[in-house]
Parts: sequence; C-alpha cells; structure tokens
Amino acid sequence: MARDRIVEADPEDLDLVLSLWYIRLSCLARLRFFNQTSTECVNLYTVLEGIEPASARQWLFDKKLPFELEVLHVRLKYWAGDHMGYLDALAGLLKQCKAKARHASGRKDASTAAMWQERGARMCLIIASQLIEMKDFAAAARLLEPLCRQGDVRSPHVQSAVARIYLQGGYVSAAARHFGAVARDPSADASLKALNSALLASANGDWPAAVEALQQMLAADPENFVAINNLAVAYLSQGRIQEGIRMLEEAIKLSPSTTLQAEPLLFNLSTMYELRSTAGIDKKMNMLVDVAKWAGDGLRTTCLKMPAS
Repeated sequence: MARDRIVEADPEDLDLVLSLWYIRLSCLARLRFFNQTSTECVNLYTVLEGIEPASARQWLFDKKLPFELEVLHVRLKYWAGDHMGYLDALAGLLKQCKAKARHASGRKDASTAAMWQERGARMCLIIASQLIEMKDFAAAARLLEPLCRQGDVRSPHVQSAVARIYLQGGYVSAAARHFGAVARDPSADASLKALNSALLASANGDWPAAVEALQQMLAADPENFVAINNLAVAYLSQGRIQEGIRMLEEAIKLSPSTTLQAEPLLFNLSTMYELRSTAGIDKKMNMLVDVAKWAGDGLRTTCLKMPAS
C-alpha cells in the first residue's frame, strides 16, 4: 500500500512522500526482509544526496527528512555486520539531537527542545541495546543511568531496563535498588513489577519465587510470551525440563509468527532438547523447518544450536 501511495503521490509533497518511504522501509524491516530494506534505502539516499544545488539538499535533510528515516538508514550498518560503524553513526545522531535541543532552548522554543530531548533519549536506548549485544554492560548502564533522573524521560520501563543491564553484568545490588524504585512507583504496571520480581529472584537463585511471579503474570495474560520464555528457563533451572519444553512448544503452536522469530526462545528450546535426550537433533531439524516458514531472512540460525556439519 505504501508503494502504491508513493507512486500516486504528488512529487512536490515531500512530507507525504518521505513519510510513505519510511512506512514502506519500516514494514520491510519488521518483516525481516533486511536485504531488500537495505537495497531500497540505499537507492533512496542516493537520489536524495544527488539533489542540486547543495543548499536545497541541506534544506531537505534539515527540514523535511523524517528523523525516523535517518535512524533506519543508520541501521543498515548493523545489518551489514559493521557494529562499530553502527555505534559511531548512532553517536552522531545523538550528538545531532543534543545540538538541536540546545539550539531550540536558546530560542526559547520549549516544544521543539522537548522533542529533540526525547529523540536523544531514544538514541541512548538504541545505543545501550547495541552495547548490551556487544557485552559491554558497564557502558550501557552508565549511558542509561542519567535517564532515570531526567524528569521528562524517566519511566518505570527505563528504570527496569537499567536494572536488567546491571543483572546481566552481575551487579545484583544495583539492580535490586532500581527494581525497588519501580516497585514503589504507583504508575508502574503490575505485570512489569511481577517480571522485575521474577528476574531478581532468578538472579538470587530463588527459583520457586520466580516461578510463582511468572505464573501470576500468565494467569493475567496467557499470551505473555516473555513470561512463558522466562518460566521455561525457571523450570529448567529446577530440573523440570519436560515442563519447560511443553510450555515453549505450546507457545509456538499458539503464535508461530511471533515465537519463531524470538531467538532467545529458540535457543532455550534447543538447549532443553539437547538436555532431554540424544535425539534432540531430530526435534531441532523439525523446528528449523518451521522457522524457515515463519521467520524472515534476518534470523541468526545459530540460536538453534545446529551442528556445523
């Protein structure tokens, strides 16, 4: 639909055309068609960067180009495997957000300044996600910690994210401090508080408490796949492998389009198959067929723990 609208749109209506391009590229990325997304995005930017004179091109990039489209363009480096280049490009966008926020504040334009501050916070979250993937938990926590004190950005979800980063880095006491702040926040969802409680209990080795909290989440929302995945891991840690496998297999049957694109869930199920019996390779082969049906071309098949030969 976005493609058809682009073809039919008035070429002089740049706001509409560029917004439609973002919708199309974003949809392709959500469908995990990363190769096609990269090709079309590169072609679009080739056209935009070829606009003459230079003043017109600069005006278009400053005034008309959606910020979300710039973020998507930077994402191409990640899909190409250039993670350090991706971090550098994200840092450039963050610097741009801070500069424009300061400029708007200097002009007493509070609404524009708030918009760029919010975009800067989003860039911090994206950078932190990449740092976590690169196992640099300390840097990710240092980047996000100030957001917990920033009034216009602070939220229970951000504070919970910081706590989970500390958990991954092994700093349980700092995680407990942030989880405690979320637990005392009346604006935080009950499901978020329950998940935080389960994660902290898991980090402390209190698996019965973790199981209880996750079961409460599933009682309220049986299709909470994050809770299902975590509960399966809790069962695994208690030696209840068969129950963990049953939960994940039922989740896949319930929503294959969602679960078969979740790499952590596939990795956990593959691990349980291996632990249950030596015939786990057959189960994983069947799962690979299902993944090929439902997942896009961006799924890292290493999560299935298949043998190299």
